[in-house]
Amino acid sequence: MMQTKALEDVTVLDFSHLLQGPFATQLLADMGANVLKVERPGAGDLFRSITFRNKWLGETRESPSFLAWNRNKRSLAIDLKAPEARDILYRIAADVDVVVQNFRPGVMERMGFGYEDFRKINPRIIYCSGSGYGTSGPYLSRPGQDMLIQGLTGLAAATGRGDGPPVPVGSGFADQVGAMNMVYGILTALYWRERSGKGQNVEVNLMSGLLAHQGQEMLMAMNFNEDFQRPNSGIGHPGMDAPFGVYPTRDGYVTVAMSPFRTLVGVLGDDSLLEYDDPERLFTERDAIWNRIAALTMEWNRQDLIEAMLAVDIWCGEVKTHLEAAADPQVRHLGAITHYDHPTAGRVKVVGPAVKLSETPAAIDRPAPLVGEHTAEILAEYGFDDAAIADLRARGVTG
Repeated sequence: MMQTKALEDVTVLDFSHLLQGPFATQLLADMGANVLKVERPGAGDLFRSITFRNKWLGETRESPSFLAWNRNKRSLAIDLKAPEARDILYRIAADVDVVVQNFRPGVMERMGFGYEDFRKINPRIIYCSGSGYGTSGPYLSRPGQDMLIQGLTGLAAATGRGDGPPVPVGSGFADQVGAMNMVYGILTALYWRERSGKGQNVEVNLMSGLLAHQGQEMLMAMNFNEDFQRPNSGIGHPGMDAPFGVYPTRDGYVTVAMSPFRTLVGVLGDDSLLEYDDPERLFTERDAIWNRIAALTMEWNRQDLIEAMLAVDIWCGEVKTHLEAAADPQVRHLGAITHYDHPTAGRVKVVGPAVKLSETPAAIDRPAPLVGEHTAEILAEYGFDDAAIADLRARGVTG
């Protein structure tokens, strides 16, 4: 029978926690992969205990941070330090396609769950590790957290106003880039395995990923031996000239991207600005130009200015909050916002899968799991009988 989901014959043994690894395995799960999320009995993934602004969902206080990255998975609660854990997980690993983990380098190997351990059991296994800085080097013992990586790779230093401090991106950008790279590596390895029959080790680190996603900025800095300097105005990129940037209006902000300066001046109605219409001045005097333009945009309502700029093909857009973005007509048209029903948190609004496939579409079939919700179900699938499952739970090996 034809597969209804592209990855429905792929099983992932998922040891990951927090954001990078769980987002990667959620992306695979959305495409149909059978993701078995290994968690600590009782406590589960550390993200279950972390939230923003001390806000929780439902009477059982479910973490929005956990619910965001763990749909379409089943939870297998098992104490990795218990002697029986190896036997259980080795039995499962004999039949899985992919292992994902983002513990600090060396942790999984010390517990007997490294690539070499699983490869002995299953030579076709694809083992994907995510870390902050790779598996060796002077930063090996450093914590590999998202904002720290943004600072170390130049992203924060290139963001914000020149007369203020560096500004990290307002999202877990390094982790999410890392998740995409994990999926990229896993799918590449799966494709190669179809031809070679062999598994392999896939390593992803946040530092390399964020450097790669700043490819043009890094190339400019290294080849001209000159760092970008952040402007004091709202120019949206340290390497761009005016009018590129964010501008205030009476009731909000608008963005203007690469657009003919003369055309924008025509919309704003102040021909004295044309003295700056020179490529060199548009860069070297961009702060002064921004201030002149901002004084004019402040005389407009946001929507009126957007409509006037779009009418002459200026690249522009509204600056929207998250709630405004969720209500955006194009976002609604795309069906980008959806929901799932969680057994304790109730109806949870979420961002749906971003990739559309015509023959094997992604779908949300399961909410994020409760800790150990599927332990008995998963163990039964791998040959453990009811008595063995009950015994493991009674002794605290599983939850």
